[in-house]
Amino acid sequence: MLVINFLPFQELETERLLLRRVMETDVQQVFDLRSDPETMQYIPRPLVTNLDQAMEHIKMINDKIDTGEGINWAITLKGNPTLLGIIGHYRIQPQNYRAEIGYMLHPAHHGKGIVSEAIRAVVAYGFNHMKLHSIEAILDPGNTASAKVLEKNGFVKEAHLRENEFFDGRFLDTVIYAILDRDFLKK
Repeated sequence: MLVINFLPFQELETERLLLRRVMETDVQQVFDLRSDPETMQYIPRPLVTNLDQAMEHIKMINDKIDTGEGINWAITLKGNPTLLGIIGHYRIQPQNYRAEIGYMLHPAHHGKGIVSEAIRAVVAYGFNHMKLHSIEAILDPGNTASAKVLEKNGFVKEAHLRENEFFDGRFLDTVIYAILDRDFLKK
């Protein structure tokens, strides 16, 4: 079975981005992301309503890194430490060599290829460092922009689950996209 260890934490660099650990000093940016209805419209989680909740989210992210349960990075531009978004591996299934990738980016930075660039780095980390066999992304079927980014990065649609999640008083569909290590290596 796969053994997961994220320590020491590894920063990831791309042409334009530095993916670094989420820190307590990012609390305002995390609050801005997680309290924004536009950012959260496709993420079935309650909006945060204060900085304490944002700080709890940062603590949860870092606790998961320390225990090997998950890893997230702050998405930043090289030379500017301001957190623009968060990306990482969630719901890691060591027994299946599989993890879920998730990401969010502040709307002011949409349409610039930032998420796509970050996805490539995090997927490469998943296959090369974590030794995963497959990486999935679970999204709301209405999130067509995210679906396009995933497809652009080699993910394929595996399933459309009908009303499989209950949130905020209603049942929601989810769509699963995934990429296999051998398909990523072909790119």
